[in-house]
Amino acid sequence: MSNHEDNKSESFIEKVTDKIHDLKNDSSSDSDDDSKVSEIKSKVFRLFGRQKPVHHVFGGGKPADLLLWKDKKLSGGILGGATIIWFLFEVLEYHLLTLVCHSLILTLTLLFLWSNASTFIKKSPPKIPEVSIPEKPVLEIVSSLRIEINRGFASIHDIASGKDLKKFLSVIAGLWFVSFISNSCNFLTLVYISVVLLFSVPVAYDKYEDKIDPLAEKAWIEIKKQYKALDEKVLCKIPRSIKELKDKKV
Repeated sequence: MSNHEDNKSESFIEKVTDKIHDLKNDSSSDSDDDSKVSEIKSKVFRLFGRQKPVHHVFGGGKPADLLLWKDKKLSGGILGGATIIWFLFEVLEYHLLTLVCHSLILTLTLLFLWSNASTFIKKSPPKIPEVSIPEKPVLEIVSSLRIEINRGFASIHDIASGKDLKKFLSVIAGLWFVSFISNSCNFLTLVYISVVLLFSVPVAYDKYEDKIDPLAEKAWIEIKKQYKALDEKVLCKIPRSIKELKDKKV
């Protein structure tokens, strides 16, 4: 009888150990599958070589939420405000100073009449908030602008010093392209187009990235082929600086 009970307990223990072993194998296979999936995802072509989600690419936080329409009311309000400003200045041909003066006249008149009429209609006067610009955000914005401006000056100095002829030619071509675009449309229209693109392209890419990335990969491969052919025929023959050109002549 005792031998029979011992056999039962041993078989029960063996079943438990086998079950634990099977669970470990399942978890290890799941981890292997997860590692394989992550490895495959890392090999998938992503636009601009990114490995993080689009939200992280734009820095996360409120700016990314605005561009990706996480807060639809605020994003729509900004885009609608930009559209109204463009319509006033471009379609109705308002001038900036005229618009500011008319807006202030209307606002001050309404507030003045409301404040004085509140005693007659027995209602509380309007609560006009006191607006003041905080010092810390302004200093942070100015500091970041200073860094970027100094970086731009350093790049201009490096290009103007004649160290890299290829960079010089590419910058000249880029400036010519910008001047051509600005000649076709004025500055405000260019800014409005940029705002519309900022609020439409990222959210469209975030939604359809699995369809866009394969097409972008094909286009990128073709661009690399064309650039390689251009580099072999033209760019490699361009000296990096005037000094190198003189050395070749000597």
